[in-house]
Amino acid sequence: MSLNDRWHAFRRVPSFYLPYEWRDWILDRGSLTQRLIQASNGDFSVKVIRQQWLNPNHDEALLLGCPITSYALIREVELLCHNEPWVIARSIIPSSTLRGEERQLKSLGNRSLGSFLFKSKAMERGPLQITQASPESLTMQTRETIQGSLWGRRSVFYLHKRPLLVSELFLPSILSNKP
Repeated sequence: MSLNDRWHAFRRVPSFYLPYEWRDWILDRGSLTQRLIQASNGDFSVKVIRQQWLNPNHDEALLLGCPITSYALIREVELLCHNEPWVIARSIIPSSTLRGEERQLKSLGNRSLGSFLFKSKAMERGPLQITQASPESLTMQTRETIQGSLWGRRSVFYLHKRPLLVSELFLPSILSNKP
């Protein structure tokens, strides 16, 4: 997922900016993993696309307060419901965050990051940023079948005051399967 699109932070998201049908998903600050499990009646899984040490994008490094040349653990996954991708997620975890119990984040495998984050008593979530993206920003085979704009969100999470960035791009398939 290459989201170098423009991200917007709002105190309140104007109705003209974010279509009504997306508001419930994009603006929810609870566990996306839990919502997807509920919406799919438990038919949920995580498919790791890649996980490796790379340089974050310029805007990601700035948001995390990291040097632009620093390496971070970058994890890109598809969140699948009924074996169909509903969300594409990209997590940027600076090496300084991977200490203590957060070392577990290096070996999540096919478990969701959200299941770890929302169980942690040390977790705080920063403000949401929202973007409108085109299917060309996806690096997956199904992008040819996606019509129109995609909506995404991102926020910095803090574990013991150490940051990690989670960006999520919602695919149209999620709308036909409302919880």
